Order: sequence, then C-alpha cells, then structure tokens
Amino acid sequence: MNIYLALTILICLSAGFAYLNQRFLKLPFVIGLFFLSTILSLFVISTKLWLNIPIDEIKAYIELANIDKIVLNFLLGFLLFAGALHTNWNNLKQQIRPIATFALGGVLLSTIIIAALFYGLTKIFNLEIDFTYCLIFGALISPTDPIAVLGILTKANVPKKTEYTIVGESLFNDGVGVVVFIALLDTLNTGSFSFSHFGLLFLQEAVGGILMGLVMGYCLHLLLKSVDHYETEILLTLAFVMAGYTFCNFIHISGALSMVVMGLMVGNFRQDIAMSDITQEYVHKFWELLDVILNAILFILIAFVLIVIDFKAMYIWVGLISIFIVLLSRIIIVYLPHLAFPKLLKLTNKEAKIISWGGLRGGLSLALVLSLPDSETKNLLLIATSLCVLFSIIIQGLTIERLAKRP
Repeated sequence: MNIYLALTILICLSAGFAYLNQRFLKLPFVIGLFFLSTILSLFVISTKLWLNIPIDEIKAYIELANIDKIVLNFLLGFLLFAGALHTNWNNLKQQIRPIATFALGGVLLSTIIIAALFYGLTKIFNLEIDFTYCLIFGALISPTDPIAVLGILTKANVPKKTEYTIVGESLFNDGVGVVVFIALLDTLNTGSFSFSHFGLLFLQEAVGGILMGLVMGYCLHLLLKSVDHYETEILLTLAFVMAGYTFCNFIHISGALSMVVMGLMVGNFRQDIAMSDITQEYVHKFWELLDVILNAILFILIAFVLIVIDFKAMYIWVGLISIFIVLLSRIIIVYLPHLAFPKLLKLTNKEAKIISWGGLRGGLSLALVLSLPDSETKNLLLIATSLCVLFSIIIQGLTIERLAKRP
C-alpha cells in the first residue's frame, strides 16, 4: 500500500467518523473519533470468527505502517507546537509550581511506583519479566498525553486554573517521560544501569531540548519580524517545526521539549511585534486546522493498534489491573505534594481531585511501547498500555466534565 492510498484511507475515515460523531453521537471530537475507530478495530478482529476477510493482510499492513514512527517522528512535533502556540504563557506562569512539580518530580515518582506495583503484579501471575521493563512501562505510561489533554480537557468546561495546570503539565511531562524512556531503553540495551549515565543522558535530552527550543524560537521570531507576508510567515513556522524537530532527534536532544518551548515563544514572545494582526490570525487558524486534522489521524491510528495485538487472557487480566495501578500512582503524585506542602501548590481538594482524574494517557504511550524490540514482554506491555489508554480516553475523558461540575 503506497503512502497516498494510506493517507486517503485515513482522511476518509477521519471525515466519515467526524460526521457520524457530530451528527449522531455528539461526543467530544477526539473521543468520538477514537471510540468509532475502536469499534471498527474490534469489528475487524471479530470478523475472523464469522466472516472470511483477509485479516492477516490487514494486520500486516498496519504493522508495516510503523505507527510508532509516524507518531514519534512526525505527528508529535506538529501537535506539540500547535498546542503550545495556542497556550497563554501568562496563564501557565500562574501555575508554574504545580506544573513543575507534576511534570518533573511527578513523572519520576510515578515511574517508580508503577514499576514496583507492576513487577509485583507479574509475580502474582507467575510471569517472568525483567524489572527494567517494568520501569520502562512506568516511564511510558506516567506522562499525561498532551494531545489527549489538549483535545479533550479544554472542551470539558474545567475551571480555568485547573485547566492551566493540567495543560501545562501535559505539555512538559511528555518530554520528561520520553527522556526517561530513552535512558531506560539504553540501559536495557547495554545490560547495566548507571545513575551517572542516566543523569547525563537525561540532562542532554531535557536541557538540550529546552535550550534548542529557545534558540529556534528566537530565530523564528527575528525572521517573522523582518517580513509582513502571512503566506511566507506560515511557511516559516512550518519549516522550523519540521526541520527543528528532525534535527533535535538527530542530535539526540528532546525534540518534544524543543517544540513546546518554540511554540510558547512564537505564541507569546512579543507576538505583536513579530506578526501583524492579519498574520497572527492566519498563523493561528492554520495551526488550529492542522491540529484538528492530525489529531483525527492520530486517534484513528492508535485505535488500529488493537488489530495487531496478540491477545492472551492472562495478559488482559494484567492489563485491566494495570489501569488501577496507573490511577493509584496518579493519585499519589498529586495528593502527596498537595498534603505535604499545601502552600507550595495552593490547590483545593476539588482541584486536586480533577487533576488526578484529568491525567489522560494517549497516543504517546502507545507509540513508545510500539517502539520496543519485539518480544513476549512487549506484547504484555502493549496490551497493558492499550487498555490503560482506552480507559483513559473513553472513561476519564467522558467523565471529567461531570466531575468538574460537582460541588
């Protein structure tokens, strides 16, 4: 299947599912697309029981598509830049303490908690799994997915202060999670864990990504300021995202963090000086439209992951229990600093409750687990991750607004 045909199928499915959702289901956009795509995936899986269709060929096409590379090497950079571009830095700055606490310390603590509990769970089921893989599972499932959060939470009528905290956290903690994941995967490949090596790699990826984002953001600002032609300026933003994200990944620094920082700079740093009112309108509308299209493609792709999974009853039970492990770790990393240092975060109990439930997981977690080397352990982690993402997007995504409305 060539790229154009694959893209045609994805766009047609996106358009069809978007129409069905808006016409009949009326769910939030990304939830509706993900729900319908999941139904389609389950239908394809079930057809081997009662209909003679080439399911093995469909599975082979999806495996050859390399969904993890599409998400990590292509979609993620665009979506993070678009999300950061439309985010008001002044709003994030007001919640910088909880954002920093959850995005850095929260991810690291959650990784350890999930790894320990998941390792104990596998022992109960007599599954042999290296503890490093448990840490990897903790790292890939701990970050709240910025794409899921931005696509769902901002439409859920959550109080603004709480929304700023969760959105800000999601924009930054995915970069931290990816860095921890890369460091642990490198440890797995080398066969030995070194805190010094882990620390250096973490600094290289995270600090390097932030600094590169600042440099690219300022260079883009200068270029935008030097011309007043919205078509050219849109092309400049597009070029910086594509070339910048690719370059960051090539030199092994966090392209995700770079795109977040660059997006925040373009959308907030002397925007009135860099772009005219007309240019600002066109730039924001272009990235808003691109964000919608790529979100639609992303949530259809991650639902299709179900087709390639080799489901086993024991693994499904482990995956279902993993949902509760992930929820428990989220509660701990939110309530621990909230109760221990109330003056630091300045959260109410209701805000802490919404932040705990609003930690949505999405395509990033699935892309990371798909990038693992093929093994039986990968299949286990893939099932656990898929079930956590399904629960997060559909159950948490649909109930977060109802939780926010409670007194």
